[in-house]
Amino acid sequence: MRSAFFAAAVMAGVAAVSAAPQQPPSPPASAGQGGRGAGRGGAITSPRNAYPDRPAGDPAAIERGRALYAVNCAFCHGADTRGGDSGPSLLRSGIVLDDRSGELMAPVIQNGRTDRGMPKFNLTPEQIADVAAFVHTFRAAGYDESRKKPPSILVGDAAAGRTYFDAKCGSCHSAGGDLKGVAGRIADEKLLQQTFLMPGTGGGRGASAPVTAPPVTATVTLASGEKIEGRVERMDDFTVSIATADGQHRTFNTEGAAPRVEVRDPLQGHRDLLKVYTDRDIHNVTAYLWTLK
Repeated sequence: MRSAFFAAAVMAGVAAVSAAPQQPPSPPASAGQGGRGAGRGGAITSPRNAYPDRPAGDPAAIERGRALYAVNCAFCHGADTRGGDSGPSLLRSGIVLDDRSGELMAPVIQNGRTDRGMPKFNLTPEQIADVAAFVHTFRAAGYDESRKKPPSILVGDAAAGRTYFDAKCGSCHSAGGDLKGVAGRIADEKLLQQTFLMPGTGGGRGASAPVTAPPVTATVTLASGEKIEGRVERMDDFTVSIATADGQHRTFNTEGAAPRVEVRDPLQGHRDLLKVYTDRDIHNVTAYLWTLK
């Protein structure tokens, strides 16, 4: 009855759902979340026990529900119940959150919601209870426990990373000097990787970078021989603006032989390496730096 495309989608759903997490620890209950308030459409209309603390489900029922969900639900609601292109998320649905053993989900599953594109499913109450057991293994929380965690990036060869580090980075950095204990100071492998690739850019959204990049400076030599040094505030093909130590802001024309401008970028070595790193080099160096606890 199903088309080849639908069958392919189902098989993809089965494979994806097979990797779905089971029974993660329940998040702590939040204060003031008592009561009920899920309307018929699943909207939360008043304070409620948004994240119920459920007992562990029957493993056999969960496995049966996993298979049923993969075939009948995953292609719309997503392998992790977070929704897809054609179906809403179940993770925070009021009906699902209030449901215990499929009793609230059953009418929706069996009757469908044809006005919203959801067909009827000819599942027995026992089958729906199994689907509910599987769906209830996912937990909604502020930190989205049910979201699939990304794989670790620590897949490189630390010994090879040390060899590369000594050859390419050792003239400026050392494991026993400025980088001693760096993996203890930056205790996140992704942040550590971004920091060595380009210091000062690894903070991510809403976070501060763990390493402050030293400023770019310039020395401007005038035709008279006077030298003026300062932190570069702006530089293009025609001018350079610097802030001097005494608080002055000066701009110079860089066209022609004078003034002569010498720019010192402490991160130039990092910028140059960005052009030649291979993926293997990056993972190997990350693995090595991770050993510097």
